[in-house]
Amino acid sequence: MKNHLLLLCAFLCCFPVFALDSEDVILDKLNNAIKNKQHYVKLKEERILNFKKIKSETLTKEQEYNYNKTLYLEYQKFNSDSAIRYVKKNINIAEQLQNKDLLTLARLQLVTLYSSSGKYRESEAILKSINKKTLSAQLLPTYYISYREFFEHYAANSYNEEYRQQIIKYRDSLLTILDPKSLDYKINRIQQDIFHKKFNNTQKKLQDLLQVTPEENPQYAMITYLLGKINEATNNLELRKKYYALSATSDLKNANKDNASLQELALVFYEIGDVDMAYKLTQSAIEDALYCNVQFRTLLMSEVYSIINTVYLEKEAKRKTELQLYLLCISLLSVFLVAAVIYVYKQMKKVSRIRAELYETSQKLAELNKDITQTNEQLQETNSQLSESNHVKEEYIAHFFSLCSTYINKLENYRIILNKKATAKQFDEIYKILKSTTLVDNELEELYKNFDIIFLNLYPTFVKDFNALLIPEEQIVLKQGELLNTELRIFALIRLGITDSVKIAAFLRYSLSTIYNYRTRGRNKAAVSRNDFEEMVMKIGSMALKS
Repeated sequence: MKNHLLLLCAFLCCFPVFALDSEDVILDKLNNAIKNKQHYVKLKEERILNFKKIKSETLTKEQEYNYNKTLYLEYQKFNSDSAIRYVKKNINIAEQLQNKDLLTLARLQLVTLYSSSGKYRESEAILKSINKKTLSAQLLPTYYISYREFFEHYAANSYNEEYRQQIIKYRDSLLTILDPKSLDYKINRIQQDIFHKKFNNTQKKLQDLLQVTPEENPQYAMITYLLGKINEATNNLELRKKYYALSATSDLKNANKDNASLQELALVFYEIGDVDMAYKLTQSAIEDALYCNVQFRTLLMSEVYSIINTVYLEKEAKRKTELQLYLLCISLLSVFLVAAVIYVYKQMKKVSRIRAELYETSQKLAELNKDITQTNEQLQETNSQLSESNHVKEEYIAHFFSLCSTYINKLENYRIILNKKATAKQFDEIYKILKSTTLVDNELEELYKNFDIIFLNLYPTFVKDFNALLIPEEQIVLKQGELLNTELRIFALIRLGITDSVKIAAFLRYSLSTIYNYRTRGRNKAAVSRNDFEEMVMKIGSMALKS
């Protein structure tokens, strides 16, 4: 009997903690993880920083390759731009070592990072350049994983059945070479069963894996996510919410910015009518996707966000309407009170002073109500004007962070080059580099190209609409490969609200007189009134113009 009790206690101690947690406890842990998200990010950054501090100047090329590989793994689900930087360093090292396997491994790692960042052409080009027949047995799993994830990321842009088949194909190939006893094999096997809607024993297998997988293990989030997917397919809402919450909590604690659990959980709360929680989770998921620069995840989130945000705004509007109703009730009660005071005045002459004060109060309330109405009308007009600005701001914030990261990397590389030459006392070379304007010219060219791409992404019909404002014989025809020319770029800046010629001249590095000449020439070529020309340019692509 004593032995049986000991076995029972041992079993209860080994049983996973989450099974004992109620739904409220799980959601409390999730809310706490969201609240402390920056703390987990800070812990991750400190761990990476401490690892960077141990780097020695005496590392061999092979050791430096492994050092960069470790940093890539740390950044892979945290900051894709940083991960790409270290993979590119390993490509250079592998080329110097002339080690084909190391070079192929780094290129395959770059494939997944590129496809998750939206660089599908670059990703596909690398995959097509790799000959599968020449790969070693150790690289085949990475090769199949890269192809599978490429199609998973690409499928975010299109619900094409062909992409689904490609995902299944490469996962099948992966399963043929993985060790059946490994965790990777078991998870991929289960994912394949879920793809084929085989749910009979799949949930039991996942629960068995969950019992032996600690929450700190990144695979814990994947296992609970797949359990959520199964319960989503079998319409078990409560278990679906529970497992997605466990997965999201694990991702948050591991500072995994590339996660799908928050998005799925937001949809669950949306379905059960908890719009506030759904909005909170959606905001957190979008913040993570932007932080990590995972564009395919941002694309998926945008669809969910538009739905949940619309309902959230409608709910806020309903609350506002209810407040207005309460205000109306209070006003009616005030009127009733005044009537009661008048009645008391007729009955009792002694309350005349109170009646006067109440009358004055009602007048102030009426004036306040009128002010509130006017303020609401002004706010509605302001909100309409800001809607387009908010769209531009959101687009430019994402591109701003990307450009800042790129220019910081370039400055760092430039500093390294100068430092190496200074160490080698190659002062003539340093003077030559500093004297040359090639770097500035190249950066300006890239800056203007990025500006053209971002601007045309916001206003894709700008060139056509601008030409519509000009007389036919003066319309602008762009050269082969041009997105915008100098004249279009000037009026693009005006469209963005930068009307000061001094600022335009500084940005485009032209003289002030040149900018004046371009603007004057544009007004002279206008098919509309010269005085209204620039004002109409500023309306190109706006909601007012579309309507």
